[in-house]
Amino acid sequence: MKTPGDAQTTDEFNIESVIRRVPDWAERAIRYSPVSGGISNSNWRVEVANGHEKTTYFLKVPGIGTEMFIDRRTAHEASVRAAECGYGAPVFSFMEDCGVEIFEFMEGWHSSSNLDFLNGTVRHNALRALKAFNDQPLLTQTKTVFNMIDEHEDQRGTLRAACPLDHEWLCRQYARARRALEASGVDLAPCMNDTLAGNFMLDAAHRVMLVDFEYASNNDRYYELAMWFGEMFFDEQVELELIEEYFGRVGPREIARVQLYKALADLKWSAWAMVQRSVSRIDFDFYKYGIWKYMRARTVMQDIRWESWLRQV
Repeated sequence: MKTPGDAQTTDEFNIESVIRRVPDWAERAIRYSPVSGGISNSNWRVEVANGHEKTTYFLKVPGIGTEMFIDRRTAHEASVRAAECGYGAPVFSFMEDCGVEIFEFMEGWHSSSNLDFLNGTVRHNALRALKAFNDQPLLTQTKTVFNMIDEHEDQRGTLRAACPLDHEWLCRQYARARRALEASGVDLAPCMNDTLAGNFMLDAAHRVMLVDFEYASNNDRYYELAMWFGEMFFDEQVELELIEEYFGRVGPREIARVQLYKALADLKWSAWAMVQRSVSRIDFDFYKYGIWKYMRARTVMQDIRWESWLRQV
């Protein structure tokens, strides 16, 4: 670990400038080190001495270009809501001018992987955490997946970023799904909108906490489940069980809404990836990620049940 004054890289200079801005940390002995994971920001562990004891914090410093996708005030609001319902890390501070959030470090917890979700207890606890957050009062910002896709497509066009050869066909299917879903009504709720495995923290007892609310907004709660299902690669039987546990029922309408939203989630993240490829400095193959997401969206849209799902929502 390093101490303030040891910075050698741009990221280290950035985190040291943040540390100096926290009034409660003045004149305290401090050490910091990077935390791996994430493809949008730089993450840090910061230890602050308090006499013979120390308190450990988690800091997230926004990456270049993330303001194109992320409303930091909404992210902070969602972080606070998650902590209040018992499924989020306590928030220590928020620097609104630069978008930096500071949390208590979750000692004894670790990021989950897809492998963890083969465990039924983990799935149940994760679903309960998601539903607790979704059931909170609405956030200030409403941004549905339709808004997200449209925003990313505008950004992609402005940047002349890559898109697949069948982009026009994909957009037609998106428009059809959107018309069907909006006609049937959107069930708005606070949503994480980023339910990949690494955003679920586990402890030794398989308890679950939610982290990373950067993409949070009011969105359709069916989208929240659909994106989570897609990220976890659950089989159909597991999806049916989770839908029934979440809503207390499972029928053609619930199944159809989840399936349509699974395709739209992949469209959203594929367009996001192509924009990131044009603006981000993070060492990550955004093109490969985006093309893979387009492929998954295409797979759902080419399913023989696609036309039925469009009618059943």
